[in-house]
Amino acid sequence: MKKPLRIGLILLLISVLVFYGIYWAFYDMNRLPKGDLISEIVSPDGEYTLKAYLVNGGATVAYCIRGELNYNLRNKKPKTIYWNYRETEAKVEWKDKDTVVINGHLLNVEKEVYDWRREN
Repeated sequence: MKKPLRIGLILLLISVLVFYGIYWAFYDMNRLPKGDLISEIVSPDGEYTLKAYLVNGGATVAYCIRGELNYNLRNKKPKTIYWNYRETEAKVEWKDKDTVVINGHLLNVEKEVYDWRREN
């Protein structure tokens, strides 16, 4: 393999690792703090339970709300579908079996997530 090609591949690999590291450290919703459970709301057909957690970020960070989708009828791992900053309450309303409104954000629970960090 020629030296310029090898250097190019090494630089590409380093770039990919750096970008993945940034995503993992700052945007991966699986790394969010758990928080304290404040409510549980079951979907109309009983397939899902949305658990809302209040997360205390500490002395210098405002409270956040984390919404976790739990699968009642399927053997799937829970996933975080909602993360919003500067909130202390979770107003949750199921619109139908797959659609939920959390503090004014409409989400299809199978396809969408809301993360305030991606809005800025």
